[in-house]
Amino acid sequence: MSQGQWYPPEWPDRIRALAAGELTAAAPRRAATVMLLRDPGTESGAAGGVPGDVTGPLVHMLRRRTSMAFAGGAYAYPGGGVDPRDDDRLIGWAGPPLEQWAARLGVATVTEAQAVVCAAVRETFEEAGVLLAGPTAGSVVGDTTGDDWEADREALVARDLSFAEFLDRRGLVLRSDLLGAWARWITPEFEPRRYDTWFFVAALPEGQRTRDVSTEADRTEWIAPAEAARRYDAGELLMMPPTVTTLRALTPYGTAAEALGAAEDQDMTPVLAQARLEGDELVLSWPGHDEFTKHVPAAGAGGGGA
Repeated sequence: MSQGQWYPPEWPDRIRALAAGELTAAAPRRAATVMLLRDPGTESGAAGGVPGDVTGPLVHMLRRRTSMAFAGGAYAYPGGGVDPRDDDRLIGWAGPPLEQWAARLGVATVTEAQAVVCAAVRETFEEAGVLLAGPTAGSVVGDTTGDDWEADREALVARDLSFAEFLDRRGLVLRSDLLGAWARWITPEFEPRRYDTWFFVAALPEGQRTRDVSTEADRTEWIAPAEAARRYDAGELLMMPPTVTTLRALTPYGTAAEALGAAEDQDMTPVLAQARLEGDELVLSWPGHDEFTKHVPAAGAGGGGA
């Protein structure tokens, strides 16, 4: 097993409790996360440290603060939970119609689809300062670094401002065509904090740059997906299974545009971990992703690192 897998020490006991009927699974909260990509040298004022021989796209990653209750210390993408207000009313929208998004995301209604896509765009702005929206269906804002933008970003983070209100105030439409749905993972039933998370891919808009503004992260970096996966395998970067899986899936693409174009071919079947008893072991697995299979003692305390 790879050494960078995030594996909380309390999981074995929770798995046993669930198997024994002593634990009630929490309902997963809807969430979205975005693999924000750029080609090397395309971000104005981008931080250094990217090797000169990197030819494929780079992905923007954050390291979650170790104090975070969920996945503390793990590397992830900008993302977070759906704001219930994103279901309230239709917003300015560009790109595929909501009916098409609902079918792609596997949700029952257009309002659910809007809420998930809104979460992806809003969280990318909140955690990276990048906004996938523009004044028209064919344009995108070019600079979000001013004090007025920062005030709006902070109001969104504090939930003092809904995303719909923000777009209306700015006269903007959400550019859903700048996003591609990539994967869907659901937190295991034995986790106390559960999320039904849609993963999206997007290219950094021209003229915009990422900013280290997330209150949930203690560092950010642009990194080649293959390099991030290598450092995960070496135990240098801590990640959850969906993060490293999506990183590996990005490695074949030579540009951000190629990766975005490949999104429509990705399988959106939800991935949910399973726990089963085999002899004197509990086996934790993610269907279709054998590298994450974990064997733990069926009785007594257990757990620990990956």
